[in-house]
Amino acid sequence: MKKEPILFILIVFLGYTGFGQSKTYVVSGAEMIFSFANIKDQGIHESSTIRWAPVLNLESLLNRDINQYFGLYSGIAIRNVGYIYDNYKDPENQEVLKKKFRSYNIGVPVGIKIGNLDNLFFYGGYEVELPILYKEKTFKENDKYPTLSGWFSDREKLFQHGLMAGIQLSNGLNFKFKYYLSEFHNQNFTESNGVMPYAGLNSHIYYFSLNFIFFQFKKYYHPVFDK
Repeated sequence: MKKEPILFILIVFLGYTGFGQSKTYVVSGAEMIFSFANIKDQGIHESSTIRWAPVLNLESLLNRDINQYFGLYSGIAIRNVGYIYDNYKDPENQEVLKKKFRSYNIGVPVGIKIGNLDNLFFYGGYEVELPILYKEKTFKENDKYPTLSGWFSDREKLFQHGLMAGIQLSNGLNFKFKYYLSEFHNQNFTESNGVMPYAGLNSHIYYFSLNFIFFQFKKYYHPVFDK
């Protein structure tokens, strides 16, 4: 992992602990994801098909508003992340197949908020995710192959991480864009027959999402710092 994300996390941590007149509160919400992937397969750029994931994408965020115009946030989330690839070439028999890849990830985001925090503001940050449940579906014309799935699968990278930015509206809706800096697949994964199904398949997921804040805990104030 590069130094820039670590520095960003450090700045946010110091912000949580170093300001006296800040307000702290928790919000929770759901996310509807529309994802694609930046694919480079055997050195050739390929396209992906839009993937809609309305469930299960939930998060709970601890917010610390330094003042009315600047704040910090962190928390925990579960995300359904993946992409659809219509031009996957099977390395074993050279068939062209359609693949649907997805993973449920546990994520820890950290970020900053700038604007009128009681109305409309912009936010951006960094998130590291741990993939926990992998699934892969394969299709050829009208035929569907057996689904591959597994917990903490070696078929994908152990950790995923990416950058995000968005805009929050006054009614609780917000729109976000996220790009994964890490590859989705573990290119070194080898099946029992010696085939490496993802060798040369370099895929970076990115998505647009619509987020809904469905409840907010009453703001609470630290008895020492928030007077």
